[in-house]
Amino acid sequence: MTKAEVITKISEKTGIQKDDVTQTVEAFFKVVKDSMAEGENIYVRGFGSFINKKRAKKIARNISKNTAIVIDEHYVPAFKPSKTFIDKIKNSKKVKELAPQD
Repeated sequence: MTKAEVITKISEKTGIQKDDVTQTVEAFFKVVKDSMAEGENIYVRGFGSFINKKRAKKIARNISKNTAIVIDEHYVPAFKPSKTFIDKIKNSKKVKELAPQD
């Protein structure tokens, strides 16, 4: 599902015009990005957490040149779903139907 499809669905469910929903969704994304860039984590009860995860310093290899590269310690954005979110997906009949069978 794309951002445009999400905006359309929200607009249909709430009756709010698409332009207003678009502005709200864009503002939400901006707040998330700006807050995380400031080092703040965002916790949405019942949905999940947007957190900065620390990656330790490590040595990697450039295979083509056969040299070692040092990758410094850095942070990457991550999303951790809440327990309710995880349970909803686990118990979804639709997801089970779409999942590949082993």
